[in-house]
Amino acid sequence: MLAVDTNIIVRYVTRDHAEQSPRAKTLLDGNDVFVATTVLLETEWVLRSAYGFDRPEIVEALGSFAGLPSVTLEDPARALNALRWFAGGMDFADALHLAKAESCEAFVSFDQRLTTVAKRVGSVAVRAP
Repeated sequence: MLAVDTNIIVRYVTRDHAEQSPRAKTLLDGNDVFVATTVLLETEWVLRSAYGFDRPEIVEALGSFAGLPSVTLEDPARALNALRWFAGGMDFADALHLAKAESCEAFVSFDQRLTTVAKRVGSVAVRAP
């Protein structure tokens, strides 16, 4: 199994580079790959900030990528929960933070928007300190 970087996923998803995109596809078609949660987080950020993907496009791209038979996510259940919460309006980084905190009593933050969105999407309890 090979661990992949953000740029491999981005090239695979966007197909925007004449040389690198086909190489990323060949890599994913011919090898089992591991995706760290931090790589998934960075991929969302790159697709949103550098490529202008909107929320539904990111959900589709990451969901489709995660569903490839050659892809193993570091923490698939939590990553998919985060993706679902992101689809429901939560910031992706916040969604990953909360997904990683599922075994905790609460996630403590000063971020009032996070508290509101977390209640709406039914994730981990968020409260102020």
